[in-house]
Amino acid sequence: MKAVFSTKPALSKVMGAVKVATIGATISACLVTQAYAELGYPEKEELKFGFIKLTDMAPLAIAYENGYFEDEGLYVTLEAQANWKVLLDRVIDGQLDGAHMLAGQPLGATIGFGTQAHIITAFSMDLNGNGITVSNEIWEQMKKNIPVGADGKVEHPISASALKPVVESYKAQGKPFNMGMVFPVSTHNYELRYWLAAGGIKPGYYAPHKGDISGQLDADALLSVTPPPQMPATLEAGTIYGYCVGEPWNQQAVFKGIGVPVITDYEIWKNNPEKVFGVSKGWADENPNTHIRVVKAMIRAAKWLDENNNANRPEAVEILSRSEYVGADYDVIANSMTGTFEYEKGDIRDVPDFNVFFRHNATYPYYSDAIWYLTQMRRWGQISEQKSDNWYMDIAKKVYRPDIYAEAAKSLIEDGVMNASEFPDFATEDGFKAPQSDFIDGVVYDGRKPNEYIDSFEIGLKADQSL
Repeated sequence: MKAVFSTKPALSKVMGAVKVATIGATISACLVTQAYAELGYPEKEELKFGFIKLTDMAPLAIAYENGYFEDEGLYVTLEAQANWKVLLDRVIDGQLDGAHMLAGQPLGATIGFGTQAHIITAFSMDLNGNGITVSNEIWEQMKKNIPVGADGKVEHPISASALKPVVESYKAQGKPFNMGMVFPVSTHNYELRYWLAAGGIKPGYYAPHKGDISGQLDADALLSVTPPPQMPATLEAGTIYGYCVGEPWNQQAVFKGIGVPVITDYEIWKNNPEKVFGVSKGWADENPNTHIRVVKAMIRAAKWLDENNNANRPEAVEILSRSEYVGADYDVIANSMTGTFEYEKGDIRDVPDFNVFFRHNATYPYYSDAIWYLTQMRRWGQISEQKSDNWYMDIAKKVYRPDIYAEAAKSLIEDGVMNASEFPDFATEDGFKAPQSDFIDGVVYDGRKPNEYIDSFEIGLKADQSL
């Protein structure tokens, strides 16, 4: 838990004292007052935000440690949560004002998969940052099926087709092939499923209309939930044979010598959106100025994390390694946060964009990102019946809020803290990325055509199918 103790008075009290200030202080205070008046004072100054111990919570930690929240008149407590369900429940019931969330959580909650609640996001926290790790035993069996380059190293990216004979062998022996992911609506679940299916392995279906939310119907590989920090220990115990998780828990397996990361999500879907900052719709409606100010602080933090070619990453790693944040060893976090990634022990490769916080408009909440998650929910049965293309668009607009992001960005530009060139052109931006082809299977994704995209896969429900 991160407790915050501040000796600074509330912003309203500071403004009330301007009348009795000296001339020099009055001029300074008037400038501050003008800046705050343009946006409006925060409706709520003392805030508590939740997070899970992963490196992609970094924008929250940096916004706090660098004083960006306080610059906005906000006094924040950051508090680690036990798991993603507890985190979401506490945002819904108001114990938390907002939280570091899986990108699928606001969407899943809003459409009623699992918990029903209207959650929104106006800030995307990062791109990439996940990996898929298998046990040493499974890796040795997979390696037989992977081409080797002239340098003697296995060729990347590694297709799940290399895992398929292993899974078939377990199936023939009547042994379940168990794998872990962090939550049913997590990026990790969809990325692991995408990778498996692209290699010809069926990851199973959900059937909420039949009361089956196991996600294991008709599965070759059985996926189940394991909290991120517990992934390495669960793998070591033999309960699972592989997992998909965010950092530092893939690199932890390498450092402990218990597993091998075989692929990153950057290789599954280049520059994929990962976490978001989520709040309840009711909280956002009650605290519009506060919300914009929170987003402002986090945009600044994201820029700091990426600026000058990641020059600040070593300092960020030191911060994240503290027990109140991620709490993993400095070297473990640095392995992926500073532009490299270690696969098999000693096989360290450059992946400069493995963790992206600001580049490539990483902080902007694109509708097309939201729709991709919804297509995967439909593909695997979490959405049990066909929806129209317009339905996907409507849900994306209900949950993802680029309008709030734009207000925060414009305020930062007016403050002189950032430049317009650092953001999308808000006059022309429509919330859709151009069709994307950087997927491991080469399938093109166009967010404007969700049903056509769903129908393009060999494995998975087609748009008009149901279980």
